[in-house]
Amino acid sequence: VVVSVAPLASGVGCDVLRKGGNAVDAAVATAFALAVVWPEAGNIGGGGFMMVGRPAVAGPGGAATIQPTVDFVDYRETAPAAVKPDTFANKPSQHLIAGTPGTVRGLHLAYERFGSKRVAWADLLAPAIRLAADGFTVDIALATSLNAGLKGSGETSAAGVVAAGGGSAEFRRVYGKPGGTPWAAGDKLTLPDLAATLRRIAADGPAGFYEGKTAELVAAEVARGGGLMTAADLKAYEAKIRPPIVGALRGATVFAPPPPSSGGVAMLQILGMMDPLGTPDRWAPPTVHRLVEAMRRAYADRARYLGDPGFTDVPVAKLTEAAYIKAMGDSIDPARASTSAFVAPWATVQGDAGGQTTHFSVADAGGMVVSNTYTLEQSFGGKIVVPGAGFLLNNELGDFNPKPGVTTRAGGIGTEPNQATGGKRPLSSMTPTLVARDGKFVLVTGSPGGRTIINIVTQVVLNRLMFGMSLRDAVDAPRLHHQWYPDAVRAEQALAAQHPETAAGLAAMGHKLDPRTPARMGDAHSIEIDPATGRKTGVADRRIGGGAAGY
Repeated sequence: VVVSVAPLASGVGCDVLRKGGNAVDAAVATAFALAVVWPEAGNIGGGGFMMVGRPAVAGPGGAATIQPTVDFVDYRETAPAAVKPDTFANKPSQHLIAGTPGTVRGLHLAYERFGSKRVAWADLLAPAIRLAADGFTVDIALATSLNAGLKGSGETSAAGVVAAGGGSAEFRRVYGKPGGTPWAAGDKLTLPDLAATLRRIAADGPAGFYEGKTAELVAAEVARGGGLMTAADLKAYEAKIRPPIVGALRGATVFAPPPPSSGGVAMLQILGMMDPLGTPDRWAPPTVHRLVEAMRRAYADRARYLGDPGFTDVPVAKLTEAAYIKAMGDSIDPARASTSAFVAPWATVQGDAGGQTTHFSVADAGGMVVSNTYTLEQSFGGKIVVPGAGFLLNNELGDFNPKPGVTTRAGGIGTEPNQATGGKRPLSSMTPTLVARDGKFVLVTGSPGGRTIINIVTQVVLNRLMFGMSLRDAVDAPRLHHQWYPDAVRAEQALAAQHPETAAGLAAMGHKLDPRTPARMGDAHSIEIDPATGRKTGVADRRIGGGAAGY
């Protein structure tokens, strides 16, 4: 089974599985296909994280090992060598906040280390090349995405990064509909320059991207716009394999991403603070109150401690130990909201001052699973298409804390662990997650959504494991979010519509409710595996579109 935001990409991955490829082979093919058919976030000019799970194997005497094997592939973008802590302090340009892309190197590392070797690298890129060269039919989700991206907003994010508006001239040329009219379902989109770049990657592997013609084109475009990324930065980029963070909930083992993702630590903290509740009513105000308070505390720790482990000593063991999490939970008043200042007396907070990602899940016939989340940061990244190369650059370095020492009530963070410097990976909220029970994987999930990602994925896991929802209901359920600052609860419109007593109860307990109620948070394409039968259920999150493909 393959589940992603784009049915075409899910089908590409499923075809790889049919031909004997494993889950990693399918993930690589799906990721490159998404770079063509979902340009809002699918990419080769960005970066991300991949969780690779392999099933437990029989030990001596036929006994199964206690847990399956999980590896975390970190292909997060890095800051160019010339970046300094205050480089992004004053509304940086889109070229300046383009990080050195990691996607191609990361996908190749996953393929080399965990691929089946039954499918050649070039064959995994072939479907994406065909889609880009021959064109493909635009569906309603892509038409809506393209039209919104070409219109743009020009707004400034909480981090002070000016959004890309309608994008560069090359972005409008490549992704604008001929004639200038809006895209509609049934139109055809063809991307010949992107096809040529993919052919170089297919022929030469990562060298076809990080060196030679593609690297030259990238470096020239970044220099033209006053950015810092150079050909040397591209050539030096490395993806890394790290061990996951491991936690537990209701007898299941949760494999979560380590730093530079903040998702694993924060999610395990929230799960740990919720676990003592027993089996409460999911939508009862006291239940949701505790969830919000757990989110508040986890996000405060996120700001205080988390960053790139290559540059910051991140105390993961301390932050995820049971006694520490119990103390966090014990600080929650069961009847009254705390304040964000109360939970973080260490923080100096000044006066008030969306990103887009995509996730897909894969499960193969042999028990291997993949949870992959990757991103360009904002929708279409910086809306800068590299001339002659046909792909979008990320604007990922906006994820660094832009103003050292400046944390605001509006949500700007200035703490030291995530301040910028050359070669550093910006802290990420991406939270690709695997769950196992009795040595077998039972859930593959993740989501886009900027800083909301951690809370979205945590709620999917809680809904399934703690509240006993079906996976369909766990994905469909209304979502809410608290991120320490701003000190407010933000909820999908569906929460108030379906559970008005929840919002009213939170307000009565002293929670500030953000009047902005988005229609959707995230896009959590997930897979569940029945441990008894092996039956796989792919659930596409209907908030954008998406599709599951399997055989």
